[in-house]
Amino acid sequence: PSLIKRWKAYFPHHQYDTNYGLSESIGPGCVHLGVDNIHKVGAIGKAGYGWKTKIVDEHRVEVAKGEVGELAVFGPGVMTCYYRDPQATADVMDEEGWLYTGDMAQEDEEGFIYLVDRKKDVIITGGENLYPVQIENFMAAHEKIKDVAVIGLPDPRLGEIATAIIEVKKGMTCTEEEINEFCMSLPRYKRPRKIIFADVPRNPTGKIEKPKLRKMYGGEGLVDSQNKS
Repeated sequence: PSLIKRWKAYFPHHQYDTNYGLSESIGPGCVHLGVDNIHKVGAIGKAGYGWKTKIVDEHRVEVAKGEVGELAVFGPGVMTCYYRDPQATADVMDEEGWLYTGDMAQEDEEGFIYLVDRKKDVIITGGENLYPVQIENFMAAHEKIKDVAVIGLPDPRLGEIATAIIEVKKGMTCTEEEINEFCMSLPRYKRPRKIIFADVPRNPTGKIEKPKLRKMYGGEGLVDSQNKS
């Protein structure tokens, strides 16, 4: 949202829109924001023409508005199946044809849907669910941070701990103390418990390569935090 707001300040007469979809739903279009809803920047929008959406819990039961759950979509573009893979198909589709996207989302009182994170990236620490994207969006506002990724790493007491991999802007130096102080306005359970200063790898489409980060830092002998300039 902060990037879009800066972009609109430079190009006030250009229109902004968002379309959401996935390969299993024939690409973008099953959820649509619309150019008239710039005041809802950050949302992916509402169900597109001919589509339905719902947000469900782990038992695929709809949750109340405002609660986080998995986004499911239903419409004319949903795939029939994964080719010759009935088990994979059953994992993401039900008998009625609903597609469970693996994206965690919530719906506001006006029906606009906001993505929270990928289901597989949710961190469970001490029984609390953490959504890394929320923490990343907060930390990205720090003036010295070029890029940031938050992942869960094993912890013997809490199960997992939130760990922030921070890429510092060129020519700047940042310390763990600065980051911890900046994060004081977050709820205590959302604050990263470990800080690592390193490059944040992204794939060609711009997505953070979190499996690679978990593999790099998830074993014994976690890399110690270092200042980086």
